[in-house]
Amino acid sequence: MDLLIDQTPTAQLLVLITYRPEFQPAWGHRAYLTRVTLNRLSHPDVEQIVDRITDGKSLPSEVLRQIVEKTDAVPLYVEECTKAILESGLLKEIDGRYEQIGTSVSLTIPSSLQDSLMSRLDRLVSAKGVAQLGATIARQFSYELLQAVSRLDDVTLQRELERLVNAELVYQKGEPTQAIYIFKHALIRDAAYESLLRSTRQGYHRRIAEVLEAQFPETVETQPELLAYHCTESGLHEAAVPYWYQAGQRASERSANLEAICHFNRGLELMSTLAHTPDHAQQELTLCLSLGKVLEAVKGQAAAEVQDVYTRARELCERMEAAPQLFLTLTGLCGSYIARAELQTAWQLGEQLLTLAQRNHDSIYLFCAHQMLGTISLHQGQLASARQHYEQTLNLYKCQPPSTVAELGIDSGVMCLAHLSTTLWFLGYSAQAQTRSREALELAQDLAHPFSLAYALCWTSHRHVYWGEIHAAQERAEAVMALATEHHYAALIAWGMLSLGWTVASQGNYQEGIDQIRQGLTMYWGTEAKLYKLYGVSILVEAYGMAGQIEEGLALLSSILEIDITEDRCWEPEAYRLKGELLLQLAVPDVTQAETCFQQALSKAREQQAKSFELRAAMSLARVWQQQEQHQDAYNLLAPVYNWFTEGFETADLIDAKMLLDELRA
Repeated sequence: MDLLIDQTPTAQLLVLITYRPEFQPAWGHRAYLTRVTLNRLSHPDVEQIVDRITDGKSLPSEVLRQIVEKTDAVPLYVEECTKAILESGLLKEIDGRYEQIGTSVSLTIPSSLQDSLMSRLDRLVSAKGVAQLGATIARQFSYELLQAVSRLDDVTLQRELERLVNAELVYQKGEPTQAIYIFKHALIRDAAYESLLRSTRQGYHRRIAEVLEAQFPETVETQPELLAYHCTESGLHEAAVPYWYQAGQRASERSANLEAICHFNRGLELMSTLAHTPDHAQQELTLCLSLGKVLEAVKGQAAAEVQDVYTRARELCERMEAAPQLFLTLTGLCGSYIARAELQTAWQLGEQLLTLAQRNHDSIYLFCAHQMLGTISLHQGQLASARQHYEQTLNLYKCQPPSTVAELGIDSGVMCLAHLSTTLWFLGYSAQAQTRSREALELAQDLAHPFSLAYALCWTSHRHVYWGEIHAAQERAEAVMALATEHHYAALIAWGMLSLGWTVASQGNYQEGIDQIRQGLTMYWGTEAKLYKLYGVSILVEAYGMAGQIEEGLALLSSILEIDITEDRCWEPEAYRLKGELLLQLAVPDVTQAETCFQQALSKAREQQAKSFELRAAMSLARVWQQQEQHQDAYNLLAPVYNWFTEGFETADLIDAKMLLDELRA
């Protein structure tokens, strides 16, 4: 090898040599040699390998996560583990993707690799037992904990650990008595662990749990999932449940939402193995409520999993007659029905919430109830009622600002201000709407709670869309996308895509914007939500209009307005107006039908007292009459609507209305 390296500069030769980091080459540093450090594959690289093996059929996200974790992104192991999963019968192929069968999947190490790893462990004889005990603790373990659970004396234990390190089965960080050990590869840890008899393994787990609880209180406090895991694997299910709950709460507090879901679900799985007692029912209820809040953030309120967990919580509440938990349960269930646009059912739950709040004389309950009723009223088109409920909510919040993040997953003040802002704009009070929107964002920033901040940014970005403020909408949408993506907030990612797509289309990149809006709608509807469906479609239809794709826009609007009707009514006036505008853009404008749409928009806006929509509809109809030389009729229609406004004269709609009135007057 040395001779080959020496001859390289004078020969037409490219030499490629691979070696492990611990190898020290004899030829040292030379000008004609380039050293390249090969890092492990990135997540996208692993996904690319998996995608090739599955012929483009996507795996469940949890299965993909386990492949990434257990293989350490080593290509060979990625391939072998992926193939093992596909051949395991634990997945089924449906519509070009794989879905999981059952509640959990445990990756199986390919036998050829396991045989190889076990032969190395077997050759170490007594050190194998230390490896097995360490593997039972975790892939990474401290000497202090291993020594506490081991029956070996310090000298023997350190000697056997040194043999494992020398064999490159584990790495050591720090001096022996203070060291942290980590298995070189997750598959090595699994091989050592799986080689234990089940009874021995359970005994080890029980011993580890006992030692952790008795001698390592700080670890139990900061890593409750570790104790929960060992209690679970040792068969101490009743003891494990509270620790899974603590682990879920800690993960939720730092917005590690997927981790929190995993921990809460582990606790609930164990609950099914326990006897039915009042205490166990209370534990299950607490887990359900905590899981529900995190699921709402990750999958959206309308997701079937959210409704299922709150329905189960309601059954437990009614069995236990637990009033505090019943209120939180009904709040979650009501929110789920709202997101699905099943507003009549949601209203019944909202009234039940208000009754409970009044009966208990609880201010927190009261503002939660008013918040729910306000949201339902808004989407039913009862804007005055919505404003009244929201302002009552805000007054209660200001009197005694409660911390609702833990119970509701979002700060109620932020939510209320965001919704009130939209309601005020619908009603024609754009300056007040802007103030409330700014207050929502400032409050969310002060709280530093990721979901509350993402929520406020989302609503602010869409307020800019309402007002046609392209650059401001883009700035807020990009902020939403970044924060929501980081914390896996599916619904907010979708809404960020909608506003961002609108800004892209508004700047002339029509197809790119349309594609992005479509992607956002697909993602949002994938959460099973139907609330704001008409608004989302209207954004896409507006982009179609910009791009001159009139037929597509008309077909989509007609299907929503005439076939796929929901109980969500608040955006109907604007949808009918947009339909009228598209009819005027046809190669042969359908003026008669357009006038009908504008009249429908006016009628619905007046029913809702939605002055902003009434102004837009009046302008659209006035322009048609202007073209027909009916200037006085157009002026008489628009002037009273414009004159009603007392604020917001700097907004685009009122500026356009003023210009149109001046033209009509002339």
